[in-house]
Amino acid sequence: MRRDALTTFTDLGVFPPIAEALERVGITEAFPIQEMAIPVALTGSDLIGQARTGTGKTFAFGIPLLQRIVAPGDRDYGLATEPGKPQALVVTPTRELAVQVNGDLATASTVRKVRVTTLYGGRAYEPQVNALTKGVDVVVGTPGRLLDLAAQGHLDLGHVKVLVLDEADEMLDLGFLPDVEKLIALTPELRQTMLFSATMPAAVIGLARRYLRHPVNIRAESPDETQTVPTTAQFVYRAHQLDKDEMVARLLQAEGRGLAMIFSQTKRAAQRLADELRDRGFAVAAVHGDLGQGAREQALRAFRSGKVDVLVATDVAARGIDVEGVTHVVNLTCPEDEKTYLHRIGRTGRAGASGVAVTFVDWDDLTRWKLINDALDLPYPEPVETYSSSEHFFHDLGIPPGTKGTLPRSERTRAGLEAEKLEDLGETGKTRSRPARRGGRRRTRGGEPAAVGAQGRAEHRSDEEARPRRQRSRRRTRGGKSVDDGGSTGHAPEADPTATS
Repeated sequence: MRRDALTTFTDLGVFPPIAEALERVGITEAFPIQEMAIPVALTGSDLIGQARTGTGKTFAFGIPLLQRIVAPGDRDYGLATEPGKPQALVVTPTRELAVQVNGDLATASTVRKVRVTTLYGGRAYEPQVNALTKGVDVVVGTPGRLLDLAAQGHLDLGHVKVLVLDEADEMLDLGFLPDVEKLIALTPELRQTMLFSATMPAAVIGLARRYLRHPVNIRAESPDETQTVPTTAQFVYRAHQLDKDEMVARLLQAEGRGLAMIFSQTKRAAQRLADELRDRGFAVAAVHGDLGQGAREQALRAFRSGKVDVLVATDVAARGIDVEGVTHVVNLTCPEDEKTYLHRIGRTGRAGASGVAVTFVDWDDLTRWKLINDALDLPYPEPVETYSSSEHFFHDLGIPPGTKGTLPRSERTRAGLEAEKLEDLGETGKTRSRPARRGGRRRTRGGEPAAVGAQGRAEHRSDEEARPRRQRSRRRTRGGKSVDDGGSTGHAPEADPTATS
């Protein structure tokens, strides 16, 4: 929660060019994690910051990082031993978080002109190599691509002054800690290291002990890791699988609903729900592993800009996504554990704002939900059986009486996913949102793959339009021998290809 007496970035000793860049976008007052971390980080001390995503921790490490490096416009830049080599490195667990951190650092450095670049998989190597060749000051990236470029000799981390490990617990969950240790080994020993994590499992604590020197521990909120966000209203319902689409469509029409995120367990379920909601008139996009990186970034840009106001995502794809204005989070099924639950509902109720979290629990998942409920000390041990027509469902979520599962045409005011440009990233992985074939056959709807969204259909159409049709020549046969080959039958080739035998 914000305090009555607010602290400005200028009060914290931030360079005027950085404070001015933030002020241009309306950011003038520091959040608690920023107020506590920035003065410590500016001294060059190692730091462990524990705070939930959405509390402002990117600027908590980003501002000191930008202030401690030498920018190309500074008078002493030419005195650097290797001008153009990265002076700071931020390691993130996901591509989406890397893009987000890059955006925040770019915002804070618009006046000082620090060169920031992102390095992550799923897109072509050449633009990233070119950026490194021209010279960069700050690199933000994911472990795999960072190691690849370092191994190829394109990325030199030997001049890094500041190293940031963001969302360290997520990197642990995704199995990245060995790669992170390899990256740390490529940086100078005399560097400043800042580690940020929402939770502090034993492996993350061990990482901090090995690589941080006398770190200052900063905790922006209660040390109890099992606390939920106090500004988020939570609702838990026992729901029937066949009724969930209708329930979701109705709750998306609740009064005061802004941006909404819906979490799905599987990639297929995420795409299926996104297609279903689109058919019902909602401006929706999906983010999951079956989408190419260009389509994923297109969806996130459309979501952040408000061209779509519903994002359906899987856990891995959505980790670290920080979007302002998310008022509703929906768990389509019961999360795996309490940590997953906290990360999901943490997408709303951010930075002091209020939010709504709705969780659907299947009959088979009641035991798992009770474990989550007990671990978090929640008051929902027995979720009430609920249907899309239940009166308490409408009352709890502020859904206007009589609301149906199709968005009225008068309320379809969003531009939609198609209004956001799909960039050609020269992707190295999957480039289409179409799911892989199974058994050589795909379910179809109206002649198209059922699980393919509007984006996939558009790409399919554009591929066909760009490729000229081949004229197929038909070879006529008689008695197993070619009729068109005069030598084989004793006849000259037929002049009329439409003639029948």
